[in-house]
Amino acid sequence: MSVSFEKIRNTYHAYPRAFWIYNVVVFIDRLGGFMLYPFFALYLTQKFNIGMTTVGGIFVIFSASGFVGSALGGALTDRVGRKPVILFSLIFSALSALGMGLAPTLQLFVLIAVLVGTLADIGRPAHEAVVADLLPPEKRAEGYGIIRVIFNLAVVIAPAIAGFLIARSYLLLFIVDMIISLIAAAVVFLSLPETKPKSHAESKPESISQTFGGYGRVYRDAPFMAFILVCVMMTLVYMNMNTTLGVFLRDFHGIPESGYGLLISLNAVMVVLFQFWLTRRLEKYKPLVMMCLGTALYGIGFAAYGFINSYLMFTLAMVVITIGEMIIAPFQQAMVASFAPEAMRGRYMAVAGLSWGMAFAVGPYFAGILMDGPNPNWLWYACGLMGMLAAFGYYLLDRIHHSPARIDTESVVPVNLG
Repeated sequence: MSVSFEKIRNTYHAYPRAFWIYNVVVFIDRLGGFMLYPFFALYLTQKFNIGMTTVGGIFVIFSASGFVGSALGGALTDRVGRKPVILFSLIFSALSALGMGLAPTLQLFVLIAVLVGTLADIGRPAHEAVVADLLPPEKRAEGYGIIRVIFNLAVVIAPAIAGFLIARSYLLLFIVDMIISLIAAAVVFLSLPETKPKSHAESKPESISQTFGGYGRVYRDAPFMAFILVCVMMTLVYMNMNTTLGVFLRDFHGIPESGYGLLISLNAVMVVLFQFWLTRRLEKYKPLVMMCLGTALYGIGFAAYGFINSYLMFTLAMVVITIGEMIIAPFQQAMVASFAPEAMRGRYMAVAGLSWGMAFAVGPYFAGILMDGPNPNWLWYACGLMGMLAAFGYYLLDRIHHSPARIDTESVVPVNLG
């Protein structure tokens, strides 16, 4: 026990205080987000009596408008700093959650979704830039692993709270999400320092046209854009866990929302228990090779849902998917940060969001078409194929781009930022 406590204490002191404050913000914000987001498709199909194709169309609208918000957020993150952008995003997310919960018609809900997609995504590049600001390159994979543990600790708790609230009212779910976002904003305002590098902050300010023009430099970074393209393919597979899987299990296998919530909780518990341990043991390997392995596990895990029909097997498939996720996530985030010059972190992070934005823009729509078709299992067959193609893409990138041989986390002198 004393050895474990000593390891925890050493890990805590190896990171700056601001990093742990940021983790508090992540926990609070994700507690609200994962009370709502995994049940989003279930809510829409139930309240408005629509099929998954229509739900997919709503995701297209939401994600397409999010491209604008992310691009604006990336530029603002580099121009005005991280903290004000995160604050704006949290406050707007709080108000938009209430608006979506109160929307009486599908048309009004879609209108609110456009506003949400445009403005709520402003904060995402700032969140990513904060971590890159606080941690040196050799600590980022491990640092992102810690954030994922905190993130998923919230996910463990969130479904149980969501189930309790949904049993009473879906509106109550939106209201609680609003309150939680405002609490997270208060923590940012009171405790999180601005992390924008001083060398960047003290340099000659860019004009607005130069700030947005900097995106051209990002898009001309061919290795980075090739990496993003493969990430889009990988995310097209992964996004099904929080969009179509719950509806598929309910409508075609009779698994209630609570059963789906338990699978999501299992995913989160595994990350909380094993993410840090696994990252420590894999960090010596090449990042793109690890992403190839993790994506192959995605393909296997998601394809399995097209062949199995018992809850035990659904659980085992989720275990395979989660192992893949624990391998991929820290390396993916560390790779994005390694591509980004200090003065352009916000814009690189914004473009990196394309791997999620593009996947969530088109993925749910085409997944919905497959689910609403004559054989919904074709969705999972397609996931298996796409997962293997993405795994091969990471393998080719490693051969061409020559990713770092390892990410070292042992030889770093602890830093003290705030």
